[in-house]
Amino acid sequence: MRLVAISLTVATLLGGCGAAPGDGGWFPLAAGHVWTYRVTLAREGPADQTRERLILRTRGPGTIAGERAWRRRSDSGMDYWLRADDTGIFRVASKTDVEAEPRLDDPRRYVLRKPYVVGTQWEATTTPYVLQRRNEFPQTQYQRNHMIPMTYRIEAVEQRVPTPARSFEGCLLVVGRADLRIFVDAQGAWRDSPLTTREWYCPQVGLVRLERSELSASKLLNGGTLTLELTAFE
Repeated sequence: MRLVAISLTVATLLGGCGAAPGDGGWFPLAAGHVWTYRVTLAREGPADQTRERLILRTRGPGTIAGERAWRRRSDSGMDYWLRADDTGIFRVASKTDVEAEPRLDDPRRYVLRKPYVVGTQWEATTTPYVLQRRNEFPQTQYQRNHMIPMTYRIEAVEQRVPTPARSFEGCLLVVGRADLRIFVDAQGAWRDSPLTTREWYCPQVGLVRLERSELSASKLLNGGTLTLELTAFE
């Protein structure tokens, strides 16, 4: 899922001589770390809520397109390779278990863009993760492969973030906003439907909370929210 895909937005800083990356710990990738998240998907409608667990692990350095990158793997079967430079932290490739080779990101896909201050802004593509067609059985995701531009902005610093794992201090809040053009009724009307992501990154831990909102402007679609909460970190 970004469900896992949303945690698709990750990246890292290369250290010299094969050392583990570091960038104030905003996205640590030294081998051996494990993040466990509680994932809650709440769709529009009475008591329509599902909950599951997502685990991400760091696997250490490797080589992508002839350059060193740092790999993270999710228990859902996704691998992500990340780097960083003086412009920020970015993902360089991803791969599912059914793919023979990693898919390179071109252009680079930023997780965090420097400087890490309020107002820093960048753009990356996203896709609907929550919107679902109402009148299909089994129900299917709406335009799951439809990529749209989302604008991300650092909205706050020095945030305190409570999670099931513990409370964190000194965190960055990143907000992403996009509009998805959707078909809303049988009369052929179209309307922009807002997609919003709020992500909290904390020193020495990385992503500790994520909130995704996809509101439906159509009677043909169910909208809702997706929440990731850190429950354990090793």
